[in-house]
Amino acid sequence: MARPIRIEVAGGWYHVTARGNERRAIFRDEADRRRWLALGEEWVGRFGVRVHAYVLMDNHYHVLVETPEANLVQAMQWLQVSYTVWFNHRHRRVGHLFQGRYKAILVEADSAAWELSRYVHLNPVRVRGLGLDKTAQLRERVGVGTPPGARTVAERLERLRKYPWSSYRAYVGLADRPKWLTTHAVLQQGPGGRGSDAEHRQAYRRYVEEAVRAGVAESPWQRLEAQLLLGGAEFVRRMKRRARGDAREQPQLKRLRGRPDFPQIVAAVERVKGENWARFRDRHGDWGRDVVLYLARRRGGVRLRDLALAIGGVDYGSVQTAVHRLGRRLTQNQQLRNIVTRLETQLFDNET
Repeated sequence: MARPIRIEVAGGWYHVTARGNERRAIFRDEADRRRWLALGEEWVGRFGVRVHAYVLMDNHYHVLVETPEANLVQAMQWLQVSYTVWFNHRHRRVGHLFQGRYKAILVEADSAAWELSRYVHLNPVRVRGLGLDKTAQLRERVGVGTPPGARTVAERLERLRKYPWSSYRAYVGLADRPKWLTTHAVLQQGPGGRGSDAEHRQAYRRYVEEAVRAGVAESPWQRLEAQLLLGGAEFVRRMKRRARGDAREQPQLKRLRGRPDFPQIVAAVERVKGENWARFRDRHGDWGRDVVLYLARRRGGVRLRDLALAIGGVDYGSVQTAVHRLGRRLTQNQQLRNIVTRLETQLFDNET
């Protein structure tokens, strides 16, 4: 069996997920969850990791963690084994608790941490009963979903704000922040600039709860590279050089390829469109402009703030709107869909 690639980086940020074996519960009650949180506090002290966000669901957990000492493997082994031993003893069971090894994605903090923390915190409401499961989100992203009613929105917000087993309440000031949880680094990435802590919390709350109200939140995993990396072109190139393993045993290594940067994406669209970027960059709704933003964001991993600057310093929301607009147009326009498919093949499928 192929061993998973591990890229350990001093100062690296990782989105880590661990699921129960056979999708069974790894948290059966509050005592189990409290034990995991207690181990989390010890984890931070023992290994020097920094926990930036977390959520505990019934059969899995997510954690956004930074490793100043490049020791993710050692730290995760201790956490998984420690919790498994305690859980098995308490519930009088034997055998594996988790479904194989944990999944760890190395992320570029500057471009992905703000968005990933929202993804983590939205887990409690991303369920079918509240109209935010994967199928419902896909329908809304392609423009065929039904807007949520006031009652549904209220139920979503209530669950999000009251869910006690995630770091969201600490982020927005609804609960005290545990000493072992770090929120400052993520909050500083928001649009609040040099504002106060309260202003940063308010901006973050608006950012997360906007997705709850609208029902549409761009998935960060659309920009995932080889199931290992999430970030921009230069970040992927740097981390590719650090990947360890035998390509014969690990197909993921073969899929790690350098991504085109923003100028390369622009140049490719210019060739197809037959027009210079400077001429169509500021045309609201222009298909060429939207295709550039769509490919740069969803496939290239370019940060929203960089894309906003690239089209004249607009706000983040304008970029997200353009990306969503192009996604809807692709479901309705076969000719445009063919153009984007050719560009994706040219830019992203043939890189070595």
